Amino acid sequence: MPPVNPEVLDGPAVARLLSPAGAVDALAEVLREGLDPEDCPPRTAVPVPAGELLLMPAASASWAGVKIAGVAPGNPALGLPRITGSYLLLHGPTLRPVAVIDGAALTALRTPAVSALAVRHLTAPGRPVRLVLFGSGPQAYGHLEAVLAVREVTEAVVVARNPERAACLVAHARDLGVPKARTGVPEDVADAELVVCCTTARTPLFDGGRVAPGATVVAVGSHEPDARETDSDLVRRAAVYVESRAAAAREAGDLLIPEAEGVVGPGHIAGNLAELVTGRADPPDPEAPRLFKSVGMAWEDLAVAVALHRAASGRET
Repeated sequence: MPPVNPEVLDGPAVARLLSPAGAVDALAEVLREGLDPEDCPPRTAVPVPAGELLLMPAASASWAGVKIAGVAPGNPALGLPRITGSYLLLHGPTLRPVAVIDGAALTALRTPAVSALAVRHLTAPGRPVRLVLFGSGPQAYGHLEAVLAVREVTEAVVVARNPERAACLVAHARDLGVPKARTGVPEDVADAELVVCCTTARTPLFDGGRVAPGATVVAVGSHEPDARETDSDLVRRAAVYVESRAAAAREAGDLLIPEAEGVVGPGHIAGNLAELVTGRADPPDPEAPRLFKSVGMAWEDLAVAVALHRAASGRET
């Protein structure tokens, strides 16, 4: 039976217990075991004075869990994280709490892992990539490390509004062994095999017409239907993949705005993450860019939370 008193995993414990590669593998495992992201309960978003309160439940036969996350846009100015919250992991058959996990640390681990899992299936294995990374916050750091867990990066170009923070991320990339790392400009996407967008932008970050055929773009920064990081031209040109079609139809402004403009139709999505992992998605056209749009889903939190719990307790089940 699970313990009466749930274990508490703070941010340092989350970072210590599970690597980016381990988080990627945890997500892939649940998808290979048959989890269908289309069946995941929708996120509940409640406007509050400080920003937005998100409630994200998920369950399987063995486990259940819920993340309560706050998105507080004013926090960075106070020296506080923009994303806050906690995750409660429950024993599935009894619904007894087994762990309380730092919600911001869990999000900082699982979101890059989702992106890296898509990158693993959308970029050529064994082929080094030139990376352009938009953003300089915690998700940018997490995405750099997660991409390095699945692909060799020969050059990392950081594009960010704050020059000092961009320079810090460049230095971090060098510390991680990236041979070439520098700050850059949006036009650098033209020479990239991989573009990762993890910002708070509400309008496109770059000209999608500059993205090369065969290059992969990952956009994770927004989960609102009226906000986007990529433009309609990229969506029109690209083979588009999502976590789930249902979640994208609710929240993915990167796709909903081009649909509203009549640039593409709802059937433009080539596959979801489960179809990529299990080989059921059609391979992308080598002459087209690939776009993976992530909004964040509760099943991902549950998969990574279970992996953290297993690592903390030393148990496999």
